[in-house]
Amino acid sequence: MEKRDDVYKNRGLHEYGDVKFADPVNDKYPIDTEEHIRAAWSYIHMPRNYDKYDPQDVKTIEDRIIKAWKEKINPEGPPEADK
Repeated sequence: MEKRDDVYKNRGLHEYGDVKFADPVNDKYPIDTEEHIRAAWSYIHMPRNYDKYDPQDVKTIEDRIIKAWKEKINPEGPPEADK
């Protein structure tokens, strides 16, 4: 992943603290709590968000969210992950 010009890295750290992010380069999509994991899954699937990444980066972010989901919410992962 590359650092995006449209992101203020410190914003993620300021809002969420020192947490794990699905996009650790830009500190986007925190995956530390169930609420954040569900929100990250929802947000990365919005065109205005995923359009800012190349397809491989989106896949990497999705994989990290799925891993967190399986560890903290449900071992089967998000229902939409099979689509």
